[in-house]
Amino acid sequence: MTLLKYSSGQFFPSIAEGQVEVALHEWRENPQVHADATALVISNDENLADLVCDISGFDTVVLEYPSFLDGRAFSQARILRERLHYSGEIRARGDVLRDQIAFMVRCGINGFEFADGAASATEAVAEFTNAYQAGVDEAAPIWRQRHRRARAA
Repeated sequence: MTLLKYSSGQFFPSIAEGQVEVALHEWRENPQVHADATALVISNDENLADLVCDISGFDTVVLEYPSFLDGRAFSQARILRERLHYSGEIRARGDVLRDQIAFMVRCGINGFEFADGAASATEAVAEFTNAYQAGVDEAAPIWRQRHRRARAA
């Protein structure tokens, strides 16, 4: 297993040594029992819209991707960053494809867990220089860039 952390446009090796994980549904049932947990694991079928508890005490939130065809964890990442203002590491775990990495970064994911290594992760982010949608990275989508250029002309 390879862990990478994304920061300032680059990937760096990361270590999860000593990290204690707890599933969201278990933590919701009894947070006192899991007070030593440092990572909150959220399955992609969890509804975060009704999450009102404070998760800022967790160093890491792990979003599970059981299939590359299921994009619900992308939405979960944006909710964590934009609505819940979570500033810690959001890690993608599971069936992550190379061409999804840039989109994950734009949604606020800054940690990646790969089963088979990820030598080309930085290249995957660099391949996409323009975006069509807004993201938590605050990069202006291509349509907004065009609109600004038209107004400036």
